[in-house]
Amino acid sequence: MKEVKILYLYPDMLELYGDYGNIQVLKYRMEKRGIACVVDSYSIGDAKPDFSSYDIVFAGGGADNEQSILAEDLLQYKEEMKVAVQKGVFFLLICGAYQLFGKYYKGVEGNVIPGLEVFPYYTEAIGDRKKRCIGNIVLEVALKKEQPTKVIGFENHGGQTFGSVSPFGKVLFGNGNSFGDKQEGFFMGNVIATYLHGPLLSKNPEVADYIIEYCLERKYGETIALQALDDRFEQKCREQMLQRLLKSKK
Repeated sequence: MKEVKILYLYPDMLELYGDYGNIQVLKYRMEKRGIACVVDSYSIGDAKPDFSSYDIVFAGGGADNEQSILAEDLLQYKEEMKVAVQKGVFFLLICGAYQLFGKYYKGVEGNVIPGLEVFPYYTEAIGDRKKRCIGNIVLEVALKKEQPTKVIGFENHGGQTFGSVSPFGKVLFGNGNSFGDKQEGFFMGNVIATYLHGPLLSKNPEVADYIIEYCLERKYGETIALQALDDRFEQKCREQMLQRLLKSKK
């Protein structure tokens, strides 16, 4: 039986808007196909994990306070994180985690939380706490350079991210990395860093399967054709939401 190992970073601190649902979706879609899914967690005070031994590293969203608390702990693993990315471990980073893997996060009060500098972007919060990029968002995303697919999520962030040289997707509805931005997130073959909550993967089974397929092909060195699952309910929900959001933009 094939197996995929997931490491969930700081589940007690980075879990806004149902981000844990992303792991539940991955686990469900793997087990429906007879693929074993092992989920470990790491938080402050736990033994140091071997990041490169995992297939997926996942971290969710958190408010400024949580980010500032865990940033110091996370920074001690800066080089290990870079090595894991270089080795091809898949990183799924949502909102606060997306920000922490960049150069830095500058808060409303001007305090700077140093990032891991794994990726070249940086984030700065605007002074008005009431002004946020918030609401439903739709992206056009090219996975594997194939036919673009539409990705749906929910964004809620005051931080404005700049310098993402390889965005996750083109914004069709919503804000993106900053107010009115046409691009959202950061993407490379083994990294999806995005502001999309929801959780992201429950609304976008194609993205979940992209991650699973990538991990299996990397781990076992063979071309993988995943068994199709019955996603009719998910697709019907997606169609209705896309029609409502994109139609309202016209």
